[in-house]
Amino acid sequence: MGIRAAVVLYVLAMVAVVVGVDVLFFRHHFLERLIANVGIVLVFAAFYLTFLKRP
Repeated sequence: MGIRAAVVLYVLAMVAVVVGVDVLFFRHHFLERLIANVGIVLVFAAFYLTFLKRP
């Protein structure tokens, strides 16, 4: 699998997690949903930069 395909799958997984958390936990809470989404994106970005990015 190419690096672009892996990145696309990684981004799709991140989107799925964000949407899932929004629907399951924070449907009617705007500020909490925004904070959770930012946190999820930061965790995914840290994981990507630590383990998946090529040197």
